[in-house]
Amino acid sequence: MSTPYPFTAIVGQDDLRLGLLLNAVSPAVGGVLVRGEKGTAKSTAVRALAALMPEVSVVPGCRFSCDPGSPDPACPDGPHAEAAGVSRAARTVELPVGASEDRLVGALDIERALSEGVKAFEPGLLADAHRGILYVDEVNLLHDHLVDLLLDAAAMGASYVEREGVSVRHAARFLLVGTMNPEEGELRPQLLDRFGLTVEVAASRDTDERVEVVRRRLAYDDDPEGFAARWAAEESALRERIAAARALLPRVVLADGVLRQIAATCAAFEVDGMRADIVMARTATALAAWAGREEVTADDVRQAALLALPHRRRRNPFDAPGLDEDKLDRTLDEAGDQGQDDDNDDDPGPDGDGGGGGGVPPQADGEDRTPPRADGGSDDAPSGAPEGGPDAPGRSTGAEQRPVASAEPFRTKTLSVPGLGEGAAGRRSRARTEHGRTTGARRPQGALTKLHLAATVQAAAPHQRARGRSGRGLVVRRDDLRQATREGREGNLVLFVVDASGSMAARQRMSAVKGAVLSLLLDAYQRRDKVGLVTFRGREAEVALPPTSSVDAAASRLESLPTGGRTPLAAGLLKAHDVLRVERLRDPSRRPLLVVVTDGRATGGPEPVALAGRAGRLHRSEGTASVVVDCESGYVRLGLAGELARELGGAAVTLDELRADSIAGLVKDVTAAGRAA
Repeated sequence: MSTPYPFTAIVGQDDLRLGLLLNAVSPAVGGVLVRGEKGTAKSTAVRALAALMPEVSVVPGCRFSCDPGSPDPACPDGPHAEAAGVSRAARTVELPVGASEDRLVGALDIERALSEGVKAFEPGLLADAHRGILYVDEVNLLHDHLVDLLLDAAAMGASYVEREGVSVRHAARFLLVGTMNPEEGELRPQLLDRFGLTVEVAASRDTDERVEVVRRRLAYDDDPEGFAARWAAEESALRERIAAARALLPRVVLADGVLRQIAATCAAFEVDGMRADIVMARTATALAAWAGREEVTADDVRQAALLALPHRRRRNPFDAPGLDEDKLDRTLDEAGDQGQDDDNDDDPGPDGDGGGGGGVPPQADGEDRTPPRADGGSDDAPSGAPEGGPDAPGRSTGAEQRPVASAEPFRTKTLSVPGLGEGAAGRRSRARTEHGRTTGARRPQGALTKLHLAATVQAAAPHQRARGRSGRGLVVRRDDLRQATREGREGNLVLFVVDASGSMAARQRMSAVKGAVLSLLLDAYQRRDKVGLVTFRGREAEVALPPTSSVDAAASRLESLPTGGRTPLAAGLLKAHDVLRVERLRDPSRRPLLVVVTDGRATGGPEPVALAGRAGRLHRSEGTASVVVDCESGYVRLGLAGELARELGGAAVTLDELRADSIAGLVKDVTAAGRAA
């Protein structure tokens, strides 16, 4: 076994180390999510934590780590007779992003269960992690069905495996630690809320600190055992401090005034539910124990809020997590003042209700991140640049307008790719998946995961006499087993091609266009899609964002999108074709959906409209599902976006129709529209 990097040798990253140590002191805090850029010691710190965790006592021979003092009565290896426990180090179990469901929760031998009635169960990673650490690197890339299983286990403290009426249950209480790079996409809100704390990490910009990081890492790589030995004394001292804090924890007092501050803070930041209050209370208590105190202070509450609330604060999914620290300080002061008034005054006066004690956030808190609407205010640049203005390459065009803010997003109808795919699990288009409704049966290819009971019995029935069946049981052989085929939903690659030319530059109009694209991005975020963004204006098109799982990155690029210049529509479509060609090689199972946002006009170069039509037919010849969002406005409409949709073999929808019932099943008509054209 390789020697882990010592926890005490990590340079900087104070919040990361504190979040992990608080969970070591009080596992009830609920784990920690570590967010940050690559190469910031996230995984190193998590793996180093295991060496600091106290040993656990387990029942000898139990594969599920039962505590000998209170063994699980439903343990599959039980019941356990009274016996002395054996001590072992707490485990850190890593869940790979590509793990199967059986690897996570365990697997039943279906053949023995059917033929012998025996619950032959092979434990999974949840059993291994019981009473230890479950570490998920790149947790934001975890498949949805594995996320669901983690949510269930974290909520109930147990794992259930059920296959065709045969079920096994075992305890699964673990410290959940996840690391992620936000550039690769965000977490589902349900899983985000399961992490007790969150910390943001970034590489230091201090030269001396960076030098020390490199020096220590090189020394460790050259001689891991020798490097660890040099830090053994610090590791031992930290381990003893954790043990002392654990012993002190039950004696820490959480006064009513402190509880009022916690409740007022959670209410002021409008976090959902009550989990945040409970986590803050546990974190503040752990902070006091870590400092060697028996009473929680306001400073503990403040630090607990900075660790427990940023990822729970009610916010737009595209906002970065964080707290307004000035607002936090005001809320704590107001709640503290009210608590003192309540303690010192039997009949508080009219000012006794305080400002923050009731959980009403201060009005002038500076936290409103909503950008101003593009309503033609005095700070806006002149709008409505002429279509035929001079164009220049890239962003240097004289017709360029300042970026405008998007209109308020709205809920869109579902746009889906026609046919049946086999892509990554998601929530957009129909696909053959491991989860969903059963549509048929086939012979298993590899390990059996989802038994089709009726098809299995049907396959085994004709052979019962030849196999010498004499009792009531069914004689089942492996060749009789049938795997259920299922249909669910997949995530797609949604590639946006956005017209940023002068014909779209009217400020209110472009604001509405950005609002529509932002609404579609929100939909893609919820449906677990990859997204990409191509824009065209002036003389060329550019890939503003290559296909990525980080939908919020697309929203950020959209907000800063300038407008102006001519309309190279064909260039935008051809650039999109290049992007899709590369993505088909990288991820052939993920089907694309092309969303073109334009008024259909094309200018610049010889025969721009005809060239755009040929580019559209190129997409159509490759079977790319497409939608044209028609942004044309005014009383006189040319209908050019509809013509483009026919060339693409897709459908056209106006900005107003994007939120109307009339577009239900829009993309499902793409194939029929293509045939008609």
